[in-house]
Amino acid sequence: MIIKSVNLETVCGITSKLPDNTLPEVAFAGKSNVGKSSLINALMNRKSYARISAQPGKTQTINYYNINEELYYVDLPGYGFAKVTQSVKEKWGHMIENYLQTSKQLKMVFLLIDIRHKPSKNDVMMYDWILHNGYRPVIIATKLDKLKRSQVPKHLKEIRTELQMDKETPIFPFSALSKQGRDEIWDFIESMVLQQEEAE
Repeated sequence: MIIKSVNLETVCGITSKLPDNTLPEVAFAGKSNVGKSSLINALMNRKSYARISAQPGKTQTINYYNINEELYYVDLPGYGFAKVTQSVKEKWGHMIENYLQTSKQLKMVFLLIDIRHKPSKNDVMMYDWILHNGYRPVIIATKLDKLKRSQVPKHLKEIRTELQMDKETPIFPFSALSKQGRDEIWDFIESMVLQQEEAE
């Protein structure tokens, strides 16, 4: 996918109404320190368009990035961050739930998991929640550069087992440093979202 234009078009807070978009949406969910902004920047071919924070849990809004006037990347609030209050966590949860249940253009949900660790309880809960809302989450296993190549298959298998994934659901290992995995994710979005839109 050649990225010609990127525009942060809409930012939705807790009380905001979701935009009535006509372009397909691809959403990104994950816990707050999993590298979501780094992935989105890599997919947009921009260094620091999505805000990367040294302080996890900073994304408290739903951010819509218009890509090439063809689709939206939708950055959902990070979950599972210990240093925010329970009421804030609940508000983030309601925002994500409202988005999953009411977006008319959502075509695909990517769930980011840190490849180094077993999926946390929050990861498993989010995976099941996305399934429950009628979407099959596609896993992106981040921080690939932190593992030796020989360790990768074992860790990917662990993610599949913990999430009880079916064999058809792909996992894309990804490194924000080397950009390994980026082209495969682009191709997947193109074939599963853009080409299907054209076919319809």
